[in-house]
Amino acid sequence: MKKNKLIAAVVTLALGVTMLAGCGNSAANQAEDKTEIMLENPAGGEEQTEEPVEEPSVATEQDTSEQVSDDAQAADAVNIGALKGPTAMGMAQLLEDDNYNVSIVASPDEMVPMIVQGKVDIAAIPANLSSVLYQKTDKQIQVLAANTLGVLYLVENGETIQSIEDVKGKTIYASGKGATPEYALNSVLTAHGIDPQKDVTIEYKAEHAEVVAALAADQTAVGLLPQPFVTTALMKNENLRVALDLNELWESGMTDGSRLVTGVVVVRNEFLESHPEEVETFMEAYEQSVDFVNSNVEAAAEIIGAHDIVTAEVAVKAIPECSIVFITGDELETMLSGYLNTLYEQNPETVGGAVPDEAFYYKR
Repeated sequence: MKKNKLIAAVVTLALGVTMLAGCGNSAANQAEDKTEIMLENPAGGEEQTEEPVEEPSVATEQDTSEQVSDDAQAADAVNIGALKGPTAMGMAQLLEDDNYNVSIVASPDEMVPMIVQGKVDIAAIPANLSSVLYQKTDKQIQVLAANTLGVLYLVENGETIQSIEDVKGKTIYASGKGATPEYALNSVLTAHGIDPQKDVTIEYKAEHAEVVAALAADQTAVGLLPQPFVTTALMKNENLRVALDLNELWESGMTDGSRLVTGVVVVRNEFLESHPEEVETFMEAYEQSVDFVNSNVEAAAEIIGAHDIVTAEVAVKAIPECSIVFITGDELETMLSGYLNTLYEQNPETVGGAVPDEAFYYKR
């Protein structure tokens, strides 16, 4: 019962602020059915801020556990969890490696019980969710690496936006109200001397596809969208153009060494303490996989498509824009702690009520 309450608490705190990393094809089909311009949504399921999060029932936990294959029980295999979308795309080689049992799920609320109950040893999750889990599990996880930097882009119809100053006076359509997209956008605008309350009009939509629909209706507006949804949108609408990369805007506007970190890889301390060599072997294999994905895009896209993370057609175009990385050590601590502190300053609950201490970071 205590564990159930813990899972429910973490889900409730984290679900509304982890939209950037997930990727659900079922949500894509629903969006495309609504209207011709409501595009498929491979970049993060339907936003769930409108509906309450229910405490996971026993049946839900059993369903989650069944997602791990029978092979996952093997003592010599490492059980890994990842979300559909960019946070899982860097694991392409591991998906084909018998040393790893990788479970891909659609949303963070599915991943939380898998981590808390020990169904997975290592997991790729949104950066702020790692902080929430750290606080709510009494520091029972560590972050191994950053695996995805910012995947947010400002898009428009036409060529009017050439610099961040050009958004002044514009309407910006975005999804992720009360979540990391809102806080990232506010931080970037403020860092560049633009008041989010006075200099622009920001209108939040429930879904990424609604942002695209709004851009079609208002040709002068700007949209905030994540990858790989940006790629899908551009494939469907040739008039859309990527105007600005929030990664670049964050780095040029911040002075604390932080970066816009979308996804990280965490490990349960219990597994780390009992299997330190396996963790190091995983780190080496994962770094090689990230290098493979970024340097062999077509081959990686085929693997990603075969495992239903996103389609191969989308993956081959999206990979170069997904900021898939492998960053560890002091560099990780500097960039992630600064990012989490930025979120904390706007809404402490997005990081679990506190910015993690140094014990949060794995030291090799």
